[in-house]
Amino acid sequence: MHRLVRQQIAKATADGRVDIDLFVDLVGRAYDDFDRDRRRTDRSMALMIDEIDMVNRNLEGLVGERTRELRAREADLRTQNLHFEAALSNMTQGLILHDSSGTMIVCNQRYLEMYGLSSDVAKPGCSFHDLIAHRKDTGSFKGDVDEHCSAILRKVARREITQTVLETAAGQFIQISNKPLADGGWVSTHEDITERRRTDERILHLAHYDLLTDLPNRAHFRGELERALERVQRGERIAILYIDIDEFKSVNDTLGHAVGDELLKVVGDRLRGCVGKNDVVARLGGDEFAVIQSDVRAPTDVSELLKRIYERIRAPLECGGHLLTTDASIGVALAPDDGTDLNELLKNADLAMYGAKADGRRTYRFFEPSMDARVKALRALEVDLRKAIVEGAFEIHYQPLIDLRSRAITGCEALLRWRHPEHGMIEPARFIPVAEDTGLINQLGEWALDAACAEAASWPDHIKIAVNVSPVQFRNQTLALKVAAALAASGLSANRLELEITEAVLIRDDEAALATLHELRRLGVRIALDDFGTGYSSLSYLQRFPFDKIKIDRSFIENIAASEASSSIVRAVVGIGAARNMTTTAEGVETEAQREILCKLGCTEMQGYLFSPAIPAAEIARLLIDSGEISTATPAKRRRTPRTA
Repeated sequence: MHRLVRQQIAKATADGRVDIDLFVDLVGRAYDDFDRDRRRTDRSMALMIDEIDMVNRNLEGLVGERTRELRAREADLRTQNLHFEAALSNMTQGLILHDSSGTMIVCNQRYLEMYGLSSDVAKPGCSFHDLIAHRKDTGSFKGDVDEHCSAILRKVARREITQTVLETAAGQFIQISNKPLADGGWVSTHEDITERRRTDERILHLAHYDLLTDLPNRAHFRGELERALERVQRGERIAILYIDIDEFKSVNDTLGHAVGDELLKVVGDRLRGCVGKNDVVARLGGDEFAVIQSDVRAPTDVSELLKRIYERIRAPLECGGHLLTTDASIGVALAPDDGTDLNELLKNADLAMYGAKADGRRTYRFFEPSMDARVKALRALEVDLRKAIVEGAFEIHYQPLIDLRSRAITGCEALLRWRHPEHGMIEPARFIPVAEDTGLINQLGEWALDAACAEAASWPDHIKIAVNVSPVQFRNQTLALKVAAALAASGLSANRLELEITEAVLIRDDEAALATLHELRRLGVRIALDDFGTGYSSLSYLQRFPFDKIKIDRSFIENIAASEASSSIVRAVVGIGAARNMTTTAEGVETEAQREILCKLGCTEMQGYLFSPAIPAAEIARLLIDSGEISTATPAKRRRTPRTA
């Protein structure tokens, strides 16, 4: 201030004198400038303070935002840690993380449980060496601890990913994977693959073994045969046996597939017990088995094996509460005698087996070159059969059913015949199995039903017609409709038609089979149980369905005069029939002695050569006239033309 005054005095002084007015003016101006500068400074300070306040407010907002972000990140990290811990705790794999020095950083609970380790030892901070030593002490590690640890550390240092499978003392298989990390540490995962390995082994086993019998399957059998043929090249001799269980389909159809499966398992076990340690038994599928007999030194070796097989499989066996007996058709091919090519040998064994079946089953046949021609003949028969159906080349012959006491004709059984243009009359035993195997029996059976009903419509009203129904036909759900159509087309009364079925159509606990029988019964037709007493019969059939007739098989009739057993069986069947109001018909009656015994036993009807064989329709009409069943003065009913298949 004094400096300012002195400055203004100096400015107002001239010649040693102070110009007071100028001085005052100068001082006023100086104060005005000072005041302006002060006000300007105050404004700047205010602006600066405002700017500082704004910066402070911005900083506070930024700090708050960053604080919130940090807190959110902290919460996320806590959540992620919880998820990480949950994931580690719930992993199906054991996991352990080591740093570059081999010190444990992380270890999950699954790892501890997998090896039965203590959490007091296996915890973060534990060295890799101490961990493996602890595993050795607890029995989950086999081998040298130092050597194992050194090997793993070397591979980690080389950044090698390793995967090994360890078998524990408890029989578990653990797959261990070690993966090096960028910081020099590594993560190790441990997965229990015991079930997977067992599943893989099971799948591999199923690829080569039959599920039902646990015998080698067809693929495995071929592999074994290939190896056997390599030995044949070195001078060994082998035999291939093809085994087909006789009448197995009847077991399945009659007693059910569960009993059939049990039968196959028993047969498989018995075949195992027949062969040597170097032999192979296989199930090729269905009811077919095969054997590779090694080191055959003489034909008697094969004969002895065949003898053992028949002794074993023919012994009675119990399946599903049923006491069964079974048998087999066996074909044999020898190597190198019958060839050294795998497919050729299998074909020859198969031909030999079909040769045994063609010769009546229950026997064996060694391969012979002529068998090929025989199989070709069967195939030709099938072709001819198809052609004959199209051309209508079949006939119906009729065999009378006779009342045992009055000797009057009560009905006739319709029997199919085939007159071949080149081979003459072919017996049903030759072509019916072919028709059933190919499904042609449906067409053939329908034609026979139509033709028989049309023929019987011209007979007197008291003469019945019996028609056989194949098990193949019976499985057709439209059978009842076809029977109704045949009756409608012919005009035959339903109560004059008698359908003969065998035990094979009665499948155990099969409601569909019983439903079909009841459908037929509702049509008004009669139902007869044919060939009773053969195969796998059971008296339960007679309880499950009220048959109108039981036909006693001819095997019990042929020896009835000499065999007390046969007469006892016939007496029992007749008694059952009488108690349930069923007609009993004896098949194959050929002598007067048989007829007399059957009369005494109370049998109702007979059928056989004693009265008449099966004869053509024209002859049966004359027979009915000769026997007085048809009066020559009474015109016969109009004969309808049977429909062809």
